[in-house]
Amino acid sequence: MANIQLYVASCVLLLSLSWRTSEALPVPAPSPGTGGQCADFYKMLLLNISKALDSIYLSDGIQSEKIEMRNTGETVLACAPTLTQNLGCVTQRNSSFSETECLKNIKKDLLYYHEAIASYLTGPLKNGPEEIRLLSPIVEITKNLTEVCLSCNFFFKIETSRLQGEISYNNRLEMNKMMKGFHIRAITINRAIGYISSGDHRK
Repeated sequence: MANIQLYVASCVLLLSLSWRTSEALPVPAPSPGTGGQCADFYKMLLLNISKALDSIYLSDGIQSEKIEMRNTGETVLACAPTLTQNLGCVTQRNSSFSETECLKNIKKDLLYYHEAIASYLTGPLKNGPEEIRLLSPIVEITKNLTEVCLSCNFFFKIETSRLQGEISYNNRLEMNKMMKGFHIRAITINRAIGYISSGDHRK
């Protein structure tokens, strides 16, 4: 009985010390490229990709549900959140998360998709005005994210398999599959930015 009381008392003490320590710590400032207007850009990116995919103009005549993930980085692995394990009254954290690696891979992905979509828009399009209206904002947002929000951190030369906007079923099919993959990647990126902005990995 005495051992149980001692165990409970020690846990309460540790929790109390932890609470007081965390209470005294200031809220961490957002990392460069993740807060303020940049955070809005990431959200706008996901919204605009969703809007483009919901339109009939990018799926005109396409009856495929296939998704193709095109990227030059390992964003999913690099941006996996730090794991927390509760061992009795002690919390153990896996410190393998690297903010630098995560943001570096996010920039690689954004550069890839920026170049691919911009290339597609330079060719003849089946639904020209509508495709330009839907895809141009995405090109502009990825440009802002890579040149403004993540400009000082990393420098890459990205090579893409250029999408040619020829009026053909195969090219439109490839574009459709790529945009579905970009949508999934944009969800991952937004979650990663939210995690970095929270500062949990620095606690």
